[in-house]
Amino acid sequence: MNIYDIKSANIRRTWLLFAICCLVIIGIGWILSYTYQDTTILYIAVFLSVGMNVVAYWKSDAIALASYSAQEADKNTYREIYRIVENIAITAGIPQPRVYVIENDSPNAFATGRNPQHAAIALTTGIIHRLEKSELEGVIAHELSHIQNYDTLIMTVVVVLVGILSIIANIFMRASFFNGGRRDSSQEGGNSLMMILGLVAIIIAPIVGTLLQLAISRKREFVADANAALLTRYPEGLARALKKISTSQPFEKSKQATAHLFITNPMHLDAESSEKTSFFARLFMTHPPIEERIKALLATENQSV
Repeated sequence: MNIYDIKSANIRRTWLLFAICCLVIIGIGWILSYTYQDTTILYIAVFLSVGMNVVAYWKSDAIALASYSAQEADKNTYREIYRIVENIAITAGIPQPRVYVIENDSPNAFATGRNPQHAAIALTTGIIHRLEKSELEGVIAHELSHIQNYDTLIMTVVVVLVGILSIIANIFMRASFFNGGRRDSSQEGGNSLMMILGLVAIIIAPIVGTLLQLAISRKREFVADANAALLTRYPEGLARALKKISTSQPFEKSKQATAHLFITNPMHLDAESSEKTSFFARLFMTHPPIEERIKALLATENQSV
């Protein structure tokens, strides 16, 4: 699969996610509107589902950056970072993304944006201060590969969709309890059944959100690692960076909904040995085990020798 196939696949997956989220929200709205015999609920659900997708597409990058209080990097203070980003962006053939800094000692980074023209990368102060230049180049090349492959489109959109889906499910949950006593007694049996179905749908909504998050293929990390090795022509730099990140302190203020954005899981849930990770646990991992990624990078280096 080449870069154009990856782009097309990511764009198709994004539209599929939009459609699934719309159907879930509208489905919950229809069940509740039938239960309470109030079509206004359905109209609100339709409005929320459309609005959710608009916000997710156009503002997902700003939301992701704001959630970590990321500030645009000063070009004088971070001149070397801008130079690395510019050089790798030219090599990758994409516009230079905006550069943001997150004040946190835990070394990590992520990329965001709906396309290369509206992209940004965020680096923690920890990763800037702890990694050597070649290691930083590997990390930045990895993140720019996500931008180049349109991974950031689907990865960032999922952050917003999962969050909004959970909020809407919570709103409907509260509404179902507060309005539970307003049913027509002549239709109590049917309404009770619909109420049960509504509660089931509300409970399932956050689960659907989690599954959407996990649906983002973990293979994207291997692809981005391989692309980064090609861009820098030094796989060992990224391999060393991954090792340092995974053995440093976790990102304590990280959020589960945004864990898949980072180059490694911010809570280091991908640092455990793959031999100790069960098949079931791997299903819920946002990233492949670090040792597998390092092994693949070193194998790439050996093949190039």
